[in-house]
Amino acid sequence: MTTLSPIEGMLQQLRGLAQTAAGTSSQAAAPAASGGFAGELQRSLSRINATQERAYGLSEAFELGKPGVALNDVMIELQKANVSFQTGVQVRNRLVQAYQEMMNMPV
Repeated sequence: MTTLSPIEGMLQQLRGLAQTAAGTSSQAAAPAASGGFAGELQRSLSRINATQERAYGLSEAFELGKPGVALNDVMIELQKANVSFQTGVQVRNRLVQAYQEMMNMPV
């Protein structure tokens, strides 16, 4: 048995909950767990992009007057896209800040 750091343990729990919510098996998520930080960052950016595309698609459908598209659904999806984008921006800012701190460290 290996010990997990608290962050790794939390990530593992969140992945398990996401799998349960999506109805996927744990074997399908095993390859997704590999790839390290860069892979996780890429998947996060893909999810942000998908959220924005879904929101803008729903917005366009509402503007065109397609039946079954309610204004409240459009607004909720747009807010979800905004929150996910802002979260991505904050993560980027933290990464840049950490990089700058490392570059300013004396050798």
